[in-house]
Amino acid sequence: MPVTLEQSEKSNVIRLDGAIDIALAAELKKLLLQALGSGREVSVALDGATELDVTAVQLLWAARRQAQVSGVSLALTGKAQEQVTSALRQAGFADAATA
Repeated sequence: MPVTLEQSEKSNVIRLDGAIDIALAAELKKLLLQALGSGREVSVALDGATELDVTAVQLLWAARRQAQVSGVSLALTGKAQEQVTSALRQAGFADAATA
């Protein structure tokens, strides 16, 4: 499955695998909302992602804004491929360079 959510008592990890595009947008949005709604810290593991289209980047951007408003920690984690970090940096994710 290209988008999965792993939950524990302390945190939520959303794992992205392969090309994340508009076909997966509804699933990614659902899991982001579920993870943010838990009130626990959220991390998005990018190491399996090979590509993020504009829809995926917009969802991550909106999730980061919602996390800030809600007081929930949201972090991008893992060593992402250059095209993934480039797309995220262009969207304003300063920490994408260290993902």
